[in-house]
Amino acid sequence: MRVAFAVALLAASSLPLPHRAAAQGLRNEDIRVSVPDTLVEFERMTWPEVRAAMQKGKTTALFYTGGTEQRGPQNANGGHNMMARATVKAIALTLGNAIAMPVLPYTPNNASAAIPGTIGITNEILTAILERVTEQAIATGFRNVVLMGDHGGGQANVYADVASRLDAKYAPQGVHVYYGDETYAKAQGDFTQWLADNGYPSGGHGSIADTSEMWYLGGAEWVRPALMPSALGDPVREPGAAPADPNAPRLNNGITGDARRSSPELGKRQFDLKVEYAVRQIRGFLAGAR
Repeated sequence: MRVAFAVALLAASSLPLPHRAAAQGLRNEDIRVSVPDTLVEFERMTWPEVRAAMQKGKTTALFYTGGTEQRGPQNANGGHNMMARATVKAIALTLGNAIAMPVLPYTPNNASAAIPGTIGITNEILTAILERVTEQAIATGFRNVVLMGDHGGGQANVYADVASRLDAKYAPQGVHVYYGDETYAKAQGDFTQWLADNGYPSGGHGSIADTSEMWYLGGAEWVRPALMPSALGDPVREPGAAPADPNAPRLNNGITGDARRSSPELGKRQFDLKVEYAVRQIRGFLAGAR
């Protein structure tokens, strides 16, 4: 009898915590964990850690979408996703009351066999996903949900529309949904203006802003330094300029503009700007909801 009891006790002690708790007759609410302030990524947390973090006041869920698309021959296709993970984590850490939700790796775009680096979805699919994950976060217990993105396609319409509709639906319950547009659009615009003011060439997709931020965050794993001297793409169409001649020869290499002067130092400036703008805007949202 004693041997059987000892064997059962040893087996229970070797189980993971939730199973051990069940074996010992403990309830879920009796499971207590300590969560370091640096643990803010939902997918890296256990459910008791999420619960404990929310009980400590981390009741804001940050959804930051990425995207998988070609970014020029010098940049990895998953740049949006990799930048998004780093950015949303930094935002959550700086806020102190938020949890970074898993990054959505697909956003509105279209694949191309000519430049095989893009896997996209439609605005309709993105709308359905954002609605679902937002309501799932609310069901989990979050009191605020912020939608942001690292890819320009669809943001002005899809994200804002979803946030507006769901905020109206849940506001009577004291739950709010916001669209953080300054994280990408305003930060990108202000950084582009800074580049122009400081003598850097204009650029768009896959150019200095994208390349520099990826270089700063991921080094040679995300950016191919050996290809930087040739990182020149199609000309940028300036505001108000006539449409480009569709018959004119194109490089069509995924770069709009000139990325050759990209650097990790410029990338840090861009990254810090995104985090700063996001934190300021979100704090404004939450202050206004009180």
